[in-house]
Amino acid sequence: MSDRTEYDVDLLVIGAGSGGVRCARIAAGHGAKVAVVESRHWGGTCVNLGCVPKKLMVQASEYGDYVEDSHGFGWNTQAGRFDWGRLIAAKDREISRLNGIYVSMLEKAGVRLLTGFASFEDAHTLVVSPSELAPDAKPERITAKQIVIATGSTPSKLEIEGSELAITSDEVFGLKEMPKRVCIIGGGYIGIEFAGIFAGLGAEVDLVYRQALPLRGFDEDLREALHEAISQRGVTQHVQASPKSIRKEGEALVVALDNGTELTVDCVLTATGRHPKSGRLGLENTRVRRTAGGRIEVDRHFETAEPGVFAIGDVTNHLNLTPVAIAEGHILADRLFADRSREWSFDTTPKAVFFTPPLASVGLSEAEAAEKGAVDIYVSKFRPMRHTLGGRERRTLMKLVVDQATQKVVGAHMLGEDAPELMQGLAIAVTAGLRKADFDRTIGIHPSSAEEFVTMRTRTRVTGD
Repeated sequence: MSDRTEYDVDLLVIGAGSGGVRCARIAAGHGAKVAVVESRHWGGTCVNLGCVPKKLMVQASEYGDYVEDSHGFGWNTQAGRFDWGRLIAAKDREISRLNGIYVSMLEKAGVRLLTGFASFEDAHTLVVSPSELAPDAKPERITAKQIVIATGSTPSKLEIEGSELAITSDEVFGLKEMPKRVCIIGGGYIGIEFAGIFAGLGAEVDLVYRQALPLRGFDEDLREALHEAISQRGVTQHVQASPKSIRKEGEALVVALDNGTELTVDCVLTATGRHPKSGRLGLENTRVRRTAGGRIEVDRHFETAEPGVFAIGDVTNHLNLTPVAIAEGHILADRLFADRSREWSFDTTPKAVFFTPPLASVGLSEAEAAEKGAVDIYVSKFRPMRHTLGGRERRTLMKLVVDQATQKVVGAHMLGEDAPELMQGLAIAVTAGLRKADFDRTIGIHPSSAEEFVTMRTRTRVTGD
């Protein structure tokens, strides 16, 4: 097959998620003949079962707070009745609209669309078999000079007694009724966000996680502030605990924890991580290598051990964020078909968790920076103006991590309203290598929470050597 000089397409992309679609569109724009295979959802996890519907649900969960807080500002508003069915129907309409946009973008770019499961027959030949999107389709064989695997990831499931009674984030978006009592297992992005969603919509929420604080890997001050905010949201936290079993009692589910606690709920949502979706690709017919966890191994150019076969996005388990997959797809398409490459700063990739209030970070945590040398730490914690009248006990945390030798701001962290929107601008400053003096000489916008990042003059502490 490697001696073949003619192929059906120049590039075949497996997976029409954010990274795969970007790679296909850019490659087609450079004149390549491109095809995309998708088995389940045009637009991938982010659009259908991740970022987009989840944020819509976060926004829905905050309207009750707005009604309550408005009383302190003189409004005589009354809370209404939340209708889960109307929210899900509205969410589904929006997702269908976005599905159509993704398909339209690919078609306008001249990309050939194939629906089904793609499996390698050899390094340049794929067989596309029927999937739930097109169950009656006939198998089709297609050859490609170069292939990009962009199949993403899928939720990991618990391996405990009764785990089949739990759902994952894939199923939560399609629940017919909102559960009144929810047990969420996992203290990462997904678990934290759904805990905030269900609590905001009026459910009783129990959040179970193994660590002493949520969001392992984030800055410690941020984790502590989030732990406090979760309790303020009305969520009961079961820290340093793990589920042992789930059993059904009548219409309820009982979750037994390893500390002896039993939780009786209507729904158990497991949010214990995701793993690369690489199992049905027929990689045994290629030289592509995977780790024990299913991650496809690639070099710095996203090429696998099989020449001409590449992988991008969550299936490589590098930085599992939608914008990262998009950047990787763009970089790869440019390099393969335009002999050039844009530059992205992956080291300063910002990240956000859409709890209420949300949090966001860019750059190094205090602990990470201290491993490299002495760092100056600036921390500010305050009650935002909105809540002084609204009466809500909610506090904002802002933090800068500054390399002492160079005075460069190497990390910025925030928990509070609009943190993700604000952090995008700070990510530019950190990526550009701006110094604390540049922040200090910048005039703030008053009155705003954002101005605190340019008015923190007093060092809180020094950490590191």
